Amino acid sequence: MKQGEHIDKKYEYDVDKELWFSSIAANDMYTYDAEKAFRRFQERISSDRKERSLGRTQWKFGYVAAVMLLLISVSIMSYWYGKRQLEKSFEDIVVEAPLGSKTKLQLPDGSEVWLNAGSRVVYSQGFGVKNRKLKFQGEAFFTVKANKNLPFRVQTSELNVTVLGTKFNFRNYQEDEEVVVDLEEGRVSLDNQLKKMDTQYLIPSEKMTLNKQTGEMKISSSKPLEVKGWINDVLFFDEELLSDIVLELKRIYHVKIKIADAELKNERFYASFNRQNQNIYEVMDMLSITWRLKYKIENDTIIVYK
Repeated sequence: MKQGEHIDKKYEYDVDKELWFSSIAANDMYTYDAEKAFRRFQERISSDRKERSLGRTQWKFGYVAAVMLLLISVSIMSYWYGKRQLEKSFEDIVVEAPLGSKTKLQLPDGSEVWLNAGSRVVYSQGFGVKNRKLKFQGEAFFTVKANKNLPFRVQTSELNVTVLGTKFNFRNYQEDEEVVVDLEEGRVSLDNQLKKMDTQYLIPSEKMTLNKQTGEMKISSSKPLEVKGWINDVLFFDEELLSDIVLELKRIYHVKIKIADAELKNERFYASFNRQNQNIYEVMDMLSITWRLKYKIENDTIIVYK
């Protein structure tokens, strides 16, 4: 021990002792063992000092912990706030296929979509981050990349389709009388938005037809490879309403067609055409061969009648 340290400790001892004796009345000093009492007094002071020192140390650790917790909380709140703001800033992307043409697009998650003439799809810039939802109108063939954690959802006013990874054709033009889904691969679930009912499911080579007037859904067999033929300019109508066929021909050939007799609208036809090899008049000739309808041309409009 250094000399200075020894002097300091002795001085500290003398001061403590002086404090002790000064606290005892003069006439009581001789009734106590002064040295023994002073040692107890000194031990108590030492203990108090240790407790105060420990308290200060604990307070420092508590303060540091509180500051760290505050910083972590602020960081987490800043992250989530920034994420919400980013999600809010996502704008909608709209892709349309003009009349008389078709369009192919690749979605951010790697899924592919073929859009038929007069169709449109709307999805967020954040598609594939938090969800895989899109709004759709028209006809499209979807090749969906599998992702079990983020179901792929196609939403329309009449029907919502949910898949994980599959291939299917979805036709739902606003002016059509029916919604049709044809499944090529995988499995899809169908939720009717017009009529309350249990979720329906399709397996490959099945199709679902939804009547927009009644809300009734019907599942039947399908020929999905032929249904998606429009991608290669092959038009396939599988017992479809003449009203919907006429609308499709108008979109594909970009012509004017009018059904003069209302009863013809509910007639169903099975037919296949090649857009590249057959013009609209050859298509009308083939439909009229069935003897169920006739057509004529007035100005620039094709009139269909009985």
